Amino acid sequence: MTDPEPAFRDRVLALVARIPAGRVVTYGQLATLAGQPGAARQAGFVLNSLVGGSELPWQRVINAQGRVSTHKLGFGDLQEGLLRAEGIEFDSSGRCDLARWQWWPEDSAQGQATPPTPLL
Repeated sequence: MTDPEPAFRDRVLALVARIPAGRVVTYGQLATLAGQPGAARQAGFVLNSLVGGSELPWQRVINAQGRVSTHKLGFGDLQEGLLRAEGIEFDSSGRCDLARWQWWPEDSAQGQATPPTPLL
């Protein structure tokens, strides 16, 4: 895969910086918000460069099934642990409920930005 264009990379990183603690976005959603629908893999490529060396909350980006996709890369347990520490819950199959945890920026076309569900 070729490196994503610098403008796309910058938009992805700016969006990742905005994801609040205790919320997630999907790779496809991130690509769409960054102006390139269908570029989920390229968004993942950008995020892969952040792991372990960035203050950006890379762990808040998951796949469209509500699962962590980084197990095959060797740091899925780390990502899940970071998300659990933020209050995100996963079921026994490793899936989080996107209807509950997914974040949309208020300025997105979806306009579905909602506060996180309080933990009891």
